[in-house]
Amino acid sequence: MEQEETMSLKCENIVKIYQKKEVLKNIDLEIEHGKIYGLIGRNGAGKTTLLSILTAQNPATRGSVTYDGMPVWENQQALDHLCFSREINAVSPFGQNTMRVKEYLRIASVFYPKWDKQMAKRLTKLFHLDVQKRIAKLSKGMMSMVTVIVALASKADITMLDEPVAGLDVVAREQFYRLVVDEYAKTGRTFVISTHIIEEAADVFEEVVILKDGMVLCKENTQELLERSMHVSGNAHDVDAVCEGLCVYHEKKMGRSKGVTVVLEKGQSLPKGYDVTVQPVSLQDLFLAFCGEEEAI
Repeated sequence: MEQEETMSLKCENIVKIYQKKEVLKNIDLEIEHGKIYGLIGRNGAGKTTLLSILTAQNPATRGSVTYDGMPVWENQQALDHLCFSREINAVSPFGQNTMRVKEYLRIASVFYPKWDKQMAKRLTKLFHLDVQKRIAKLSKGMMSMVTVIVALASKADITMLDEPVAGLDVVAREQFYRLVVDEYAKTGRTFVISTHIIEEAADVFEEVVILKDGMVLCKENTQELLERSMHVSGNAHDVDAVCEGLCVYHEKKMGRSKGVTVVLEKGQSLPKGYDVTVQPVSLQDLFLAFCGEEEAI
């Protein structure tokens, strides 16, 4: 990897209020160099708002964001290291977006001092994207491809993508994740990817950040989190005995049987001697347990 810097992007006590509603609630988060992060949460959890604040595209109501100790707001020295590639609007306040793809990429290149023109050109060919086509005439999938091109060609040290695979078919989504992993392996760039298609992206995420109701529910190494998480089912009495004193989520009862998701703290283990079934959980299962309707018990 080329990237050997240890600088990070930090936010402290971030609060965002829209029309008297607190969308983000005292968020503390550190994005370190050299990792691929998954940012997941239900619609309305605050993912897009958080990414836009981290990259100074949206001011926080309270709190601070710094890159290598420098405030990012109105600070070009810090912003040169950051990229937030988000959904393109086909319609502007003035009507349809008549800009051509070629013009859009040219304008994007102005904002990123490390812009890789050859990579942008190579990716447009890979995606079979007509650069003469107008933005307003692109399909949702094609618009997603343009945002991916901007993100990768920016060469920004910390690159954030908001729902980058929206509208892409399964082949294109696989292609996207392969491109991200290859770029990460070559350069050590940091990627933060917000997505609702969790299962197919889980293996890509070194760390996962889960947002719920405007708060960071957890930020952990993905593999370590999954190793500490499991589904326990069986007779309700035995399940209750096994799970006593543990963090339990997403309880489901059926007659005398019960199933729960358990997340062990470091050093904890399940007691032996009970007639229960213990199964591993996927990241998607864990997300549903954390962010479903049932609360922790």
